[in-house]
Amino acid sequence: MSRASHFHLAVQLLTAVLHREAPADKQMEAFFRSHREMGARDRGVVAEAVYGCLRRRRSLAAAAGSDSAADLVAAYLLTAQGWSGRALSDAGYAGGHALAERVRTLDRGALPLPVRADLPDWLAEKLLALLGAEETLALAEALNAPAPVDLRVNTFKAKREDVQTQLASEGFETRPTPFSPVGLRRADRSPLFRTKAFADGLFEVQDEGSQLISLLVEAKRRESVVDFCAGAGGKTLHLGAAMANTGAVYALDNAEWRLEKIKPRLKRSGLQNVRTIAIRDEHDARVKRLAGKMDRVLVDAPCSGTGTLRRNPDIKWRPIDLAAITATQSSILEAASALVKPGGRLVYATCSVLREENEEVVERFMAAHPGFTPVPVNDIFARRDVSLRMDGPWLRLYPHRHNTDGFFTAVLERT
Repeated sequence: MSRASHFHLAVQLLTAVLHREAPADKQMEAFFRSHREMGARDRGVVAEAVYGCLRRRRSLAAAAGSDSAADLVAAYLLTAQGWSGRALSDAGYAGGHALAERVRTLDRGALPLPVRADLPDWLAEKLLALLGAEETLALAEALNAPAPVDLRVNTFKAKREDVQTQLASEGFETRPTPFSPVGLRRADRSPLFRTKAFADGLFEVQDEGSQLISLLVEAKRRESVVDFCAGAGGKTLHLGAAMANTGAVYALDNAEWRLEKIKPRLKRSGLQNVRTIAIRDEHDARVKRLAGKMDRVLVDAPCSGTGTLRRNPDIKWRPIDLAAITATQSSILEAASALVKPGGRLVYATCSVLREENEEVVERFMAAHPGFTPVPVNDIFARRDVSLRMDGPWLRLYPHRHNTDGFFTAVLERT
């Protein structure tokens, strides 16, 4: 395809993403299905441009003097892809030379911090209060960069070094992740789903931070474990492998279609200790039947997703009701806590970087439930040969510090 085609297709796709509620990745899938004339390279060029615009929307708009999809794409192509004003004009964008001059003379240092950080005002304000200006900019820069590809080795079937060797034999170089003892990382983003190692169930794609959350559960052989908000089952499968295919892992979710995604992954993994349970909500009778019987309960709570902006940059431009989200988190945590037997463990996690969804939810819960006491994550990591150390009792991961998605985890024990 020509440059002009790439420009116009990117504008079409970005327009749809900015004006519809569906997640950007789902809209991209549908868009590319409806444009079957596009080859793999064409799709890559268009997707990269759209994601680049979503990541840098505010600074691109400041450079272009407009927030329209066409102006955003044009500014991105100038600043990130090396297009010239003439190339833009040749592609059908009116005013390519004028835009190139505006971009060239823009003083980024004079822009307000939220614009330089490419964050909405509300999120920039919360991060500034949490981290200060310098670290907010560092975090924003990391959130605006593509994430690496992390793999979690299925230790039920293979050792990490053996999977690394097999992938290398298939032409895919990896290196061990710095913290997770079961992780591998690729700098290259080429897909691995056609490898024999994947078909044999030797690994799953999973961010290193997500792997660390599962390790904090410390699920043991023959235990009963609940993954309360299981989703598509990434952590569920990790827990099942950690238990060496013994005991029982109950994967609960209120969306049956998400649980359906576990089934092919479960088949590849070779695990038979996972049971999926579709529930209406956290008050479902099927939840209550498990009360007081579980050794470990993981609550990977629904959240704002602000820790995943490297992968889902469209999230930051969508309205969120933080009060409603935190109310749901507290309700789920309350219900999940009833499943934990005395001496058992409750693990609360989010992929958010906001205190309101993290420390504040846990602090309210602990104030109302003195029978749950903190378990310092550093103690667990020391037992699991994880070199990472936190300053306090909880796990807080940031892309700019740890090169993972942004995660929070609190580990509590029922006394």
